[in-house]
Amino acid sequence: MRIHKEGHIIIIINFLIWTAISGICFIFCKNALINWIVVGIALFLSLFMMWFFRVPVREAVIDDSLVISPGDGKVVNIKEVEENEYFGGKCLCISIFLTFFNVHITWFPVGGIVKYYKYHPGKYIVAFHSKASEKNERTTIAIRTNTGKDVMFRQIAGIVARRVVCYAKESKHFAQTSEAGFIKFGSRLDVFLPLGTEVLVKKGDKVSGQTSVLAKF
Repeated sequence: MRIHKEGHIIIIINFLIWTAISGICFIFCKNALINWIVVGIALFLSLFMMWFFRVPVREAVIDDSLVISPGDGKVVNIKEVEENEYFGGKCLCISIFLTFFNVHITWFPVGGIVKYYKYHPGKYIVAFHSKASEKNERTTIAIRTNTGKDVMFRQIAGIVARRVVCYAKESKHFAQTSEAGFIKFGSRLDVFLPLGTEVLVKKGDKVSGQTSVLAKF
Protein backbone atom coordinates (compact mmCIF):
# COMPACT_ATOMS: atom_id res chain seq x y z
CA MET A 1 0.00 0.00 0.00
CA ARG A 2 1.39 3.39 -0.99
CA ILE A 3 1.03 6.30 1.44
CA HIS A 4 0.16 9.75 0.07
CA LYS A 5 2.90 12.37 0.51
CA GLU A 6 0.51 14.62 2.50
CA GLY A 7 0.41 11.99 5.24
CA HIS A 8 4.14 11.32 5.75
CA ILE A 9 4.82 13.94 8.44
CA ILE A 10 1.49 13.38 10.23
CA ILE A 11 2.07 9.63 10.39
CA ILE A 12 5.61 10.05 11.75
CA ILE A 13 4.52 12.60 14.39
CA ASN A 14 1.58 10.40 15.44
CA PHE A 15 3.88 7.37 15.75
CA LEU A 16 6.45 9.26 17.84
CA ILE A 17 3.82 10.71 20.19
CA TRP A 18 2.18 7.35 20.84
CA THR A 19 5.55 5.62 21.21
CA ALA A 20 6.46 8.18 23.89
CA ILE A 21 3.10 7.77 25.65
CA SER A 22 3.44 3.98 25.62
CA GLY A 23 7.00 4.19 26.96
CA ILE A 24 5.97 6.51 29.79
CA CYS A 25 3.12 4.15 30.74
CA PHE A 26 5.45 1.14 30.93
CA ILE A 27 7.92 3.12 33.06
CA PHE A 28 5.51 4.68 35.55
CA CYS A 29 2.37 2.54 35.44
CA LYS A 30 2.52 -0.84 37.18
CA ASN A 31 -0.81 -2.06 35.78
CA ALA A 32 0.04 -4.35 32.86
CA LEU A 33 -3.52 -4.30 31.52
CA ILE A 34 -3.55 -0.50 31.22
CA ASN A 35 -0.13 -0.54 29.58
CA TRP A 36 -1.21 -2.99 26.91
CA ILE A 37 -4.47 -1.12 26.32
CA VAL A 38 -2.42 2.02 25.62
CA VAL A 39 -0.18 0.03 23.25
CA GLY A 40 -3.27 -1.31 21.49
CA ILE A 41 -4.69 2.19 21.05
CA ALA A 42 -1.32 3.42 19.76
CA LEU A 43 -1.10 0.58 17.24
CA PHE A 44 -4.70 1.10 16.07
CA LEU A 45 -4.28 4.86 15.56
CA SER A 46 -0.95 4.41 13.77
CA LEU A 47 -2.43 1.85 11.37
CA PHE A 48 -5.55 4.00 10.88
CA MET A 49 -3.40 7.01 9.92
CA MET A 50 -1.55 4.93 7.35
CA TRP A 51 -4.83 3.60 5.98
CA PHE A 52 -6.42 7.08 5.87
CA PHE A 53 -3.61 8.43 3.69
CA ARG A 54 -3.67 5.44 1.36
CA VAL A 55 -3.37 5.91 -2.40
CA PRO A 56 -5.80 3.65 -4.30
CA VAL A 57 -4.84 1.91 -7.51
CA ARG A 58 -7.56 2.57 -10.09
CA GLU A 59 -8.04 2.53 -13.83
CA ALA A 60 -9.14 6.13 -14.42
CA VAL A 61 -11.89 7.03 -16.89
CA ILE A 62 -10.64 9.58 -19.46
CA ASP A 63 -13.25 11.16 -21.74
CA ASP A 64 -13.60 14.83 -22.74
CA SER A 65 -17.38 14.49 -22.93
CA LEU A 66 -17.68 13.31 -19.30
CA VAL A 67 -17.29 14.86 -15.85
CA ILE A 68 -15.60 12.37 -13.53
CA SER A 69 -16.02 12.44 -9.76
CA PRO A 70 -13.17 14.43 -8.16
CA GLY A 71 -13.32 12.31 -5.02
CA ASP A 72 -14.81 9.41 -3.08
CA GLY A 73 -17.99 9.87 -1.08
CA LYS A 74 -21.76 10.15 -1.21
CA VAL A 75 -23.79 12.51 -3.38
CA VAL A 76 -25.73 14.61 -0.87
CA ASN A 77 -27.18 17.28 -3.14
CA ILE A 78 -27.88 18.04 -6.79
CA LYS A 79 -29.43 21.42 -7.46
CA GLU A 80 -29.45 24.58 -9.53
CA VAL A 81 -27.63 27.39 -7.69
CA GLU A 82 -26.63 31.00 -8.14
CA GLU A 83 -22.83 30.99 -8.34
CA ASN A 84 -21.15 34.38 -8.40
CA GLU A 85 -17.48 33.65 -7.77
CA TYR A 86 -16.74 32.43 -11.30
CA PHE A 87 -19.87 31.62 -13.32
CA GLY A 88 -21.66 34.84 -12.39
CA GLY A 89 -25.07 33.25 -12.66
CA LYS A 90 -27.03 30.05 -12.42
CA CYS A 91 -25.40 26.65 -12.78
CA LEU A 92 -25.75 23.07 -11.56
CA CYS A 93 -24.08 21.97 -8.34
CA ILE A 94 -23.31 18.38 -7.33
CA SER A 95 -22.18 18.03 -3.69
CA ILE A 96 -20.19 15.01 -2.48
CA PHE A 97 -19.67 14.37 1.24
CA LEU A 98 -16.59 12.48 2.43
CA THR A 99 -16.42 10.60 5.72
CA PHE A 100 -13.31 9.50 7.66
CA PHE A 101 -13.42 6.20 5.79
CA ASN A 102 -13.21 7.62 2.26
CA VAL A 103 -10.01 8.25 0.34
CA HIS A 104 -9.38 12.01 0.70
CA ILE A 105 -7.34 12.63 -2.42
CA THR A 106 -9.05 14.93 -4.92
CA TRP A 107 -8.67 14.67 -8.68
CA PHE A 108 -9.48 16.96 -11.60
CA PRO A 109 -12.97 16.05 -12.85
CA VAL A 110 -12.12 17.26 -16.36
CA GLY A 111 -8.95 18.02 -18.25
CA GLY A 112 -8.05 21.53 -19.36
CA ILE A 113 -6.59 24.90 -18.43
CA VAL A 114 -7.08 26.27 -14.91
CA LYS A 115 -8.71 29.65 -15.56
CA TYR A 116 -9.30 30.57 -11.92
CA TYR A 117 -7.94 29.48 -8.55
CA LYS A 118 -8.50 30.95 -5.09
CA TYR A 119 -7.96 29.84 -1.52
CA HIS A 120 -10.57 31.03 0.99
CA PRO A 121 -9.78 30.93 4.73
CA GLY A 122 -12.91 30.27 6.73
CA LYS A 123 -14.79 28.44 9.45
CA TYR A 124 -15.10 24.71 10.16
CA ILE A 125 -18.81 23.98 10.37
CA VAL A 126 -20.02 20.49 9.45
CA ALA A 127 -19.23 19.86 5.79
CA PHE A 128 -22.73 18.70 4.82
CA HIS A 129 -24.27 21.98 6.01
CA SER A 130 -25.64 24.07 3.11
CA LYS A 131 -23.51 27.07 4.12
CA ALA A 132 -20.22 25.12 4.21
CA SER A 133 -19.58 25.96 0.55
CA GLU A 134 -19.59 29.68 1.43
CA LYS A 135 -18.36 29.79 5.04
CA ASN A 136 -15.74 27.05 5.48
CA GLU A 137 -12.08 26.99 4.55
CA ARG A 138 -12.05 26.01 0.88
CA THR A 139 -10.36 26.28 -2.48
CA THR A 140 -12.13 27.14 -5.72
CA ILE A 141 -10.77 25.84 -9.02
CA ALA A 142 -12.30 26.62 -12.42
CA ILE A 143 -11.18 24.73 -15.51
CA ARG A 144 -11.85 25.36 -19.19
CA THR A 145 -11.96 21.98 -20.84
CA ASN A 146 -10.32 21.00 -24.09
CA THR A 147 -13.74 21.40 -25.74
CA GLY A 148 -14.37 24.89 -24.30
CA LYS A 149 -16.67 23.99 -21.39
CA ASP A 150 -16.23 25.64 -17.98
CA VAL A 151 -16.28 23.44 -14.88
CA MET A 152 -15.63 24.62 -11.34
CA PHE A 153 -15.10 22.59 -8.19
CA ARG A 154 -14.45 23.34 -4.54
CA GLN A 155 -12.51 21.46 -1.89
CA ILE A 156 -14.28 22.25 1.38
CA ALA A 157 -12.93 21.56 4.88
CA GLY A 158 -15.28 20.11 7.50
CA ILE A 159 -15.69 20.32 11.27
CA VAL A 160 -12.64 18.09 11.84
CA ALA A 161 -10.61 18.89 8.72
CA ARG A 162 -8.17 21.70 9.34
CA ARG A 163 -6.29 21.91 6.09
CA VAL A 164 -7.10 21.88 2.41
CA VAL A 165 -4.17 21.19 0.08
CA CYS A 166 -4.51 22.12 -3.59
CA TYR A 167 -2.05 21.65 -6.46
CA ALA A 168 -3.91 23.76 -9.05
CA LYS A 169 -2.17 26.75 -10.64
CA GLU A 170 -3.77 29.32 -12.91
CA SER A 171 -2.98 29.08 -16.64
CA LYS A 172 -1.56 25.58 -16.24
CA HIS A 173 -3.01 22.56 -18.05
CA PHE A 174 -4.00 19.53 -15.98
CA ALA A 175 -5.06 16.14 -17.28
CA GLN A 176 -8.46 14.71 -16.39
CA THR A 177 -8.27 12.60 -13.18
CA SER A 178 -4.76 13.86 -12.32
CA GLU A 179 -4.29 14.77 -8.65
CA ALA A 180 -5.77 18.12 -7.62
CA GLY A 181 -4.96 17.96 -3.91
CA PHE A 182 -5.91 16.49 -0.57
CA ILE A 183 -8.46 17.39 2.13
CA LYS A 184 -7.35 16.19 5.55
CA PHE A 185 -10.13 14.32 7.36
CA GLY A 186 -13.91 15.02 7.05
CA SER A 187 -14.81 17.24 4.11
CA ARG A 188 -16.92 17.96 1.03
CA LEU A 189 -16.52 18.51 -2.70
CA ASP A 190 -18.82 20.70 -4.78
CA VAL A 191 -18.79 20.43 -8.57
CA PHE A 192 -20.36 23.27 -10.59
CA LEU A 193 -21.50 22.62 -14.16
CA PRO A 194 -23.10 24.72 -16.91
CA LEU A 195 -26.90 24.55 -17.14
CA GLY A 196 -27.97 21.90 -19.61
CA THR A 197 -25.29 19.43 -18.57
CA GLU A 198 -26.75 15.92 -18.28
CA VAL A 199 -26.35 14.71 -14.68
CA LEU A 200 -25.84 10.94 -14.48
CA VAL A 201 -25.94 10.48 -10.69
CA LYS A 202 -28.68 10.95 -8.12
CA LYS A 203 -28.80 11.98 -4.48
CA GLY A 204 -27.63 9.12 -2.26
CA ASP A 205 -25.30 7.56 -4.84
CA LYS A 206 -21.81 6.53 -3.67
CA VAL A 207 -19.08 7.66 -6.04
CA SER A 208 -15.37 6.99 -6.46
CA GLY A 209 -12.79 9.48 -7.62
CA GLN A 210 -11.25 8.88 -11.07
CA THR A 211 -13.86 6.26 -12.03
CA SER A 212 -17.46 7.39 -11.32
CA VAL A 213 -19.14 9.51 -14.01
CA LEU A 214 -21.05 12.48 -12.58
CA ALA A 215 -22.31 14.10 -15.77
CA LYS A 216 -22.09 14.30 -19.54
CA PHE A 217 -21.83 17.42 -21.70
